[in-house]
Amino acid sequence: MKSAIRQGSIGKLLLWSFLFFANPSLGQSQSFDFFERSFTFTTDSTIYSVRCDSATTSSINRFYQQMDSSNYNSILQSLTSFKETHELNDWFYYQLIRKLAQSLSAKSENYDRYTLFKWFFLVKSGYDARLATRDGQLILYVRSEDEIFDLPYFKLDGHTYICLNYHDYGDSFNVSTPYMLANIFVPEVHKSFSYQVTKLPEFKAENYKEKDIAFHYKGKAFHFKLRINEDVNDIFKNYPVVDYGTYFNIPVSPQTYASLIPALRTYTKGLSVEKGVDYLMRFTRYSFLYEDDRVIYGKEKRLSPEQTLINEASDCDDRAALFFYLVKEIYNLPMIALRYPSHITVAVQFDKTIGKGILYAGSYYTICEPTPQKTDLALGELAEQNSNEHYEIVYHYTPH
Repeated sequence: MKSAIRQGSIGKLLLWSFLFFANPSLGQSQSFDFFERSFTFTTDSTIYSVRCDSATTSSINRFYQQMDSSNYNSILQSLTSFKETHELNDWFYYQLIRKLAQSLSAKSENYDRYTLFKWFFLVKSGYDARLATRDGQLILYVRSEDEIFDLPYFKLDGHTYICLNYHDYGDSFNVSTPYMLANIFVPEVHKSFSYQVTKLPEFKAENYKEKDIAFHYKGKAFHFKLRINEDVNDIFKNYPVVDYGTYFNIPVSPQTYASLIPALRTYTKGLSVEKGVDYLMRFTRYSFLYEDDRVIYGKEKRLSPEQTLINEASDCDDRAALFFYLVKEIYNLPMIALRYPSHITVAVQFDKTIGKGILYAGSYYTICEPTPQKTDLALGELAEQNSNEHYEIVYHYTPH
């Protein structure tokens, strides 16, 4: 009897195996980690059989026709469902698509095919993404209404298309060489891509580590044990230089938030609003080393507030964003960001202005310098080298 059962089970297994290979639509389940979560999708031979011979318009067209006829819908449904469930902003959804493309076609083995997978799932997700070829390079662009300062772009029909894979080519990317746009009609495209980050992905708790920081305020040392995660640096590795409204509103992950904000609230409890902001200003100014981005990264790079907490050194943009975030979280006061020719700082609106106020939209704001200067500036004081320079208000915040 047992032998008959075993033979029946083996027979079913052989039948299932035959059906799978004979009918690729049955699919195969795969998964990879996307930070704390596992992303699971189903693929089959109709996906893996799609080829890309070269970075040419004809090859791109062939890839698209083959993929459009493949069993890609289950993968697309997994992507869009994951995005909705975990509330992924566009930037993190693109990171998910990057990992999917890597699992389908390793970047190091066939870069063009890897790029085409990214493009295909972007357009099938509704994003207006375009491909261009230049000197054998396959360049991926996406339509965006955001203001981006450090990436190549082109304009078409009144829209701006931002390059998504510029960093992969480095110095070999020649912006002066003409490109050939691959004109492929994809009926699904209707969305522009946004670089706004309103929520970070969930990270694995075991990837957090403790970081000790300290600073002195009015002769007393204050110590903090931050919970930081290098995954945050990874997700912003290729994040572009965005406008200050987008940049200043990047949040902090829950674990890092819980290790810092309650402690700051405790230390500022009982202080007047002005003295509490002064405390936050000096925390931001003296808890971290100062270094210009161009020295560290060789270019302008704006760190998110959490990255400033993670990294050992940062510059004025980074301090301004962190200080803005802290004041917003703890006091939620109106603020403006002032950009000078080579500096940026923040001014806060108090009930009574301190020092020489900055008039904006009928209200006066007090300068609060979060970046180390030659002298220990108090509230309302501006560095001497900036006092006679023209400034521009690049962002203003009014609490809801």
